Amino acid sequence: MKSVFLSLAALCIALPAAADPVIVDNCGDKLTFETTPGRIVVHDMNMTDMAFALGLQDRIVGLTGITGWYKTSPDFDSLRGDIPELAPKYPTVENLVAVDPDLFFAGWYYGMKPGGDVTPDTLEPFGIKTLVLTESCIHLDKNRPEASMELLFDDVLRLGRIMDVEERAGKLVADWRKELSDIKADVGDADSKRVFLLDGPADAPFTAGRFAIPDAMIAAAGGENVTHDMDTSWGRSSWEAVAAADPEFLILLDYQTGNGAADTFAFLQSHPVMSQTRAVKNGQWIGLRYEELTPGPANISAIRKIAEAMHPERF
Repeated sequence: MKSVFLSLAALCIALPAAADPVIVDNCGDKLTFETTPGRIVVHDMNMTDMAFALGLQDRIVGLTGITGWYKTSPDFDSLRGDIPELAPKYPTVENLVAVDPDLFFAGWYYGMKPGGDVTPDTLEPFGIKTLVLTESCIHLDKNRPEASMELLFDDVLRLGRIMDVEERAGKLVADWRKELSDIKADVGDADSKRVFLLDGPADAPFTAGRFAIPDAMIAAAGGENVTHDMDTSWGRSSWEAVAAADPEFLILLDYQTGNGAADTFAFLQSHPVMSQTRAVKNGQWIGLRYEELTPGPANISAIRKIAEAMHPERF
């Protein structure tokens, strides 16, 4: 009997200790993972870029919300390989359940809508956990802090912890912080410029308020977002309000259809009030892709592009 107890004791010593569960903040709630997800679905190009940057392709069983809106780049296509797209725009619960994922990485108005068919609550009964893009939390919680680049950094670090690639995530974020520090040093004491971001021609301008990542990107590039006072992430202003702020530089979202951002600038040149602003008169603008203006790895190089275009004398 004694030898049995000794054998059991030896076995207990030999077994590795159970790993602690991973617990991350998820729009103010706690999201717990007892095991590392092995099958994930990612919505939208910006969040997919995060997953690719962490080398998670072998665990991605599907993407959603890519080809229904955007043109992909050759780099994106190469990194994607043969990962299937489950839905070109917003997914259904059926789309997701069909591939039996452990995790869905999405956001409010990035694949999910409050009260919609696909939400963390509707996916939970199927054993699917939902990691919510932090920038989008403002749609459910109006007490969120305004945008900063920490939104991107924290999301990458959270995903790294969940997927057990924490070291790689930490290295990415450290490199990005260094790049932003270098950009700030290059811009130096250059005068801040008033910047307006426009998501295409419309009767009322659709743009970024203080809870959207472009607000933080503009500040990091040495500018001031003229719609910073908008109490939203993305929303509509008025042409009169924007023209009154007299922006000196424009960021135009480039969907790469037709002549892309050039078409949007032509629209502004013919606009009765925007044509009188300094940015339009002086032709001061840059076109950036969707994934460069939503939280994701492309934000960092986009900030440098903005800084170089606004302050060419410093680069």
